Amino acid sequence: MADSTTSKAPSTGTAPRRSWWGWGAENKALSDAECSALGRLLPGAPNAPLPVPDVSALALPKVRVEPPTELAPLMSDAPRDRASHTYGKAYRDVVRALRGDLSAAPDQVARPRSEQDVVDILDWAAGAGVAVVPFGGGTSVVGGVEYRADRHRGVVSLDLTAMNQVLEIDRTSRAARIRAGVLGPALEAQLRPHGLTLRHFPQSFEYSTLGGWLATRAGGHYATLHTHIDDLVESLRVVTPVGVNQSLRVPGSGAGPSPDRLFLGSEGTLGVITEAWMRLQDRPRHKASATVVFDDIVSAMDAVRAIAQSGLHPANCRLLDPGEAALAGVAHKGESILVLGEESAHSPVEERLATLLALARDHGGTPAARESGGADTAANTWRSAFLKMPYLRDGLARMSVISETFETACTWDRAPQLYAAVRSGLTEILEEVTGAAGTINCRFTHVYPDGPAPYFTVIAPGRRGSEVAMWDEIKSAAMSLLHEHGATVTHHHAVGRDHRPGYDLQRPEPFALALRAAKQALDPAGILNAGVLLDPAGILNAGVLLDPAPSHDVDDRTVSVRSERRE
Repeated sequence: MADSTTSKAPSTGTAPRRSWWGWGAENKALSDAECSALGRLLPGAPNAPLPVPDVSALALPKVRVEPPTELAPLMSDAPRDRASHTYGKAYRDVVRALRGDLSAAPDQVARPRSEQDVVDILDWAAGAGVAVVPFGGGTSVVGGVEYRADRHRGVVSLDLTAMNQVLEIDRTSRAARIRAGVLGPALEAQLRPHGLTLRHFPQSFEYSTLGGWLATRAGGHYATLHTHIDDLVESLRVVTPVGVNQSLRVPGSGAGPSPDRLFLGSEGTLGVITEAWMRLQDRPRHKASATVVFDDIVSAMDAVRAIAQSGLHPANCRLLDPGEAALAGVAHKGESILVLGEESAHSPVEERLATLLALARDHGGTPAARESGGADTAANTWRSAFLKMPYLRDGLARMSVISETFETACTWDRAPQLYAAVRSGLTEILEEVTGAAGTINCRFTHVYPDGPAPYFTVIAPGRRGSEVAMWDEIKSAAMSLLHEHGATVTHHHAVGRDHRPGYDLQRPEPFALALRAAKQALDPAGILNAGVLLDPAGILNAGVLLDPAPSHDVDDRTVSVRSERRE
């Protein structure tokens, strides 16, 4: 018989207040002095950072809709709530928030406490012609939580973070039923007393929710095997405008197309994920890490391919190119660095790590010296830099420096060519857009037997007042390059609105027809996250058919994929 227990969500205590305009906690953001010091390292940066606006002084748009009396206790139109739910955390979001541009602010922020609250909010919104944007933790970097459709009478941001409990733990099957609004740290805190872990740690872990991970098919920190949240799902419970979808909880099924797969990655366009049964693991007790130095990036790629195809499935297998290694502070002489890690809940891992290091040596790698006790200084330095990087990005934004990250995946036969083509093509674009070659770095975040997931970072001088337009042009060019070289538009950041042009090129048209039909069937009033994945088509708004023949513009920016640049 399963050992079924219920956990209570831990108290938030005195957790630091979230930044309304940028990443993470307010008290971890770079100070004005730190931003200025950062700017002095970059030629052409302004002398002073953009000031952070006082949220109480912001000119927010007038509230257009009021909730009915029975829903009013769940809603807020307070300025800080509306401001902090306007955008995600992409570079263009941060810059617009710093400039006080909150024209897309939702009219209300809803915080349901139960599934019935979600049902009631969707029922009201469908009848009132009000758009609903599921928010999760708000860490989207692809425009996934910003309303741009301008086709509804109002907008509600649906924040599920009050629904944050682990409801049931099946220790025998090593699984748990979990509410979708739980943030990463609170989830792990509720599992820890049972010796269990979900083992899913995206970079946004501290500020993102289980529901957000599921809705965007998020990738975790672990680099091989179960890299995406998809692999950890037993079943989902989803509230749609036409009913509740509850899939059967089993370890596997061949009964037709998977109902869970319909909602995984649907990004809040088909329904609101309220609960999930998730596969858990015993918490690891044995860990070891090491770094390997390579003089040649192609040899390093060959080593990573050998490791990915070995069947050893290391927890960490991240390759940093020379620029990324220097940015992280783990190399300074043009070396590429491979960060390896092993872990187990049951047995020592040193022998497995030694096998991985031997594979790396076979391809020209030199393991770095490790401290007594097995600690690896370079690996720890990289990990610290990895967690601080979003705050550094915000500091660059305040100094009007363009900073963009994008990730992809390709097969191994294309990896060296893709790496070279992106660096070459983006150098040309940066010179055209910014007047400087800028910095283009890359790391492999995840690796598979058949290919890697390269993650690129672009830093270049911007022009104050033109940062968003410049970022948009670089983003468009990056999508073109990926499409031309047979790589996906996103490996784990999701589609949102910013990746729509690339997604439209990648998605087969028969599947697009099926997705449109699913949208019409599940969300006939067209209220859920309009413009994500699909154009709003034939939205029935309080009995009035709006936009029966919509244009194919992605949003107000009308971003186009600029393949002509490469011709």
